[in-house]
Amino acid sequence: MSNSRSLVPVTLAVPGVNLGAYISNVNQVAILSAEEERELAERYFYEQDLDAARQLVLAHLRFVVHIARSYAGYGLQQGDLIQEGNVGLMKAVKRFDPSMGVRLVSFAVHWIKAEIHEFVIKNWRIVKIATTKAQRKLFFNLRSLKKGSHSLTHVEAESIAQDLNVTPEQVFEMEGRLAAFDASFEMNAEDDDDKQHQAPAYYLEDNRYDPARQLEESNWEDNSSERLMTAIQHLDTRSRDILTRRWLAEDKPTLHELAAEYGVSAERIRQLEKNAMDKIKAFLGTEEQQLMTA
Repeated sequence: MSNSRSLVPVTLAVPGVNLGAYISNVNQVAILSAEEERELAERYFYEQDLDAARQLVLAHLRFVVHIARSYAGYGLQQGDLIQEGNVGLMKAVKRFDPSMGVRLVSFAVHWIKAEIHEFVIKNWRIVKIATTKAQRKLFFNLRSLKKGSHSLTHVEAESIAQDLNVTPEQVFEMEGRLAAFDASFEMNAEDDDDKQHQAPAYYLEDNRYDPARQLEESNWEDNSSERLMTAIQHLDTRSRDILTRRWLAEDKPTLHELAAEYGVSAERIRQLEKNAMDKIKAFLGTEEQQLMTA
C-alpha cells in the first residue's frame, strides 16, 4: 500500500463538540480498497501495529455515522450515539481476523449496533425497558411496526406479538413505556440530601450482564419454542394447518377464507382453532407438570 495516500485528515473533531465538523472530517477519510484493508488488518493482527489499527478505525468512521443515524428517533444526542458506535468499531477492529475472508465493515456492523443498543437501553428511559432478547427486539421494532401515532388496537398488538414472538401484553406494556415521561436517573443538582434516596441511581440494580440469568433466559426461550412445535405436531392435519396459518404464517388468512377452502362455516373454523389452542395448552401444561415432578 502506498504511504503517499492520505487516509486521515489533519484534525478530527469529537462528535459531541462539533458534530457537523466531525462528519465532514470523517467523510474526507479515503475508503480502503480490499487489498489496503487486508494489509492493514494483517499488520495489526500479526504484528500488533497500532498505527494500522488506527487507520482501519478512521477509514470506517463514516459507516458508524450512517448506522447511528438510524437511531435518531430515540431522542438521544447524535454525537453520543456515534461515540458509542465508535467504541463498537474499535472492538471489532481488535477482534477482526483478516483470514476470515470478509470485509471489516461486514464484521463490524454487529459490534457497532450492539454498543449503540446498550447505550439506548441504558439512557433512553429511567425504567429498564428491555431486559430479555425478545423485549429488546420489541423495543427496537415497535415504532416501525406501529401504523400511525394512535394507540395500538388489540388486533394490531396481536399481529405485532406474533411477528416478534412475544405476548400481546408485552406489546401493550412496551407501548406504555415508550410513551412514558422521561425522568432523571441521578439526583438533580438542586435536590437536597433528603431526596437523594429517591434517585433511581441509588437503588436500581442492573442484572443485564449476569451470565447465569442470560443463559437461563436463552435456554427457556429455546425450550419453549421446541415444546410448542412438538405440541403442534400432535394435532390432526386440519387443525394443525388452520392453527399454523392463522398464527404463524406471514400472510394470515381470515376465518372466511379458510372456511371457503375447507367447505365449512367460519364459525366452524373458529371452533377448530379454539380447540387446537386448548389442546396445545393442555399438552404444554402436562409437559410442565412432568418436568416439575421429574
